[in-house]
Amino acid sequence: MDEAVAPTILEVRDLVVRYGSQTAVDGLSFAIHRGEIFGLLGPNGAGKTTTLSVIEGLRKPDAGRVTVDGAETVHAPLAVKAKLGVQLQASSFQAELTIEQLARLYAGLYGLDLSRRQLKERLEDVGLGQEMDKPFKKLSGGQQQRFSLMVATIHNPPILLLDEPTSGLDPQSRRQLWDRIERSRQGGGSILLTTHSMEEAQSVCDRVAIVDHGRLQALGAPNELVAMHRDDPRVLAVARGDVTLEDVFIGLTGSAIRD
Repeated sequence: MDEAVAPTILEVRDLVVRYGSQTAVDGLSFAIHRGEIFGLLGPNGAGKTTTLSVIEGLRKPDAGRVTVDGAETVHAPLAVKAKLGVQLQASSFQAELTIEQLARLYAGLYGLDLSRRQLKERLEDVGLGQEMDKPFKKLSGGQQQRFSLMVATIHNPPILLLDEPTSGLDPQSRRQLWDRIERSRQGGGSILLTTHSMEEAQSVCDRVAIVDHGRLQALGAPNELVAMHRDDPRVLAVARGDVTLEDVFIGLTGSAIRD
């Protein structure tokens, strides 16, 4: 991707979010280009979830701003939400409803009136064409993740937010999920994801931002960050063999376990 000409689809500028006396996000800035897969990486409590909450319009920032495809979250929240697709780590769909009923419900929220044939085509695209009449609770974990992704992209949003989308999936389901995400990107969509898998981030992300204590620690393509920090004493202290993105991540954020 040529970052010099690719337009910005999402910009986080000088973001500050506080919970009482605690600062969860402390002056965080980054931008995502159209057609880019961007990873937001950090240990537990680093401020990732809070940042996503602001982007999604669920929380107002104490300072700074977030702009999605030209619309600012505080001043145009409905316009921002219409431009976003969101897949959370844990789904909270109504368990008793069939996936056809659920898909129609969420399509309706975006003003889409899909015929049964159109809906079946979309479900077939994620391997669920034969499950239309099955209640959501009867789907396997992998099927639920695929359905969740289909719902998140049902309105063809310009940017998709994925919160640990492959957590708990087996290798086959994980590969299928990433194939669909790559197709979304090839269609012009952008993806912002969080993941604890540095191997996954290194293999699928165009660029990553490493955050800790609400601040940006590093930003760039995974291979660039590895090359940039290859000789950093903090990274060398934790590396075992050739330096990887995980070594850079631990070197910059520390090896202490976070709750």
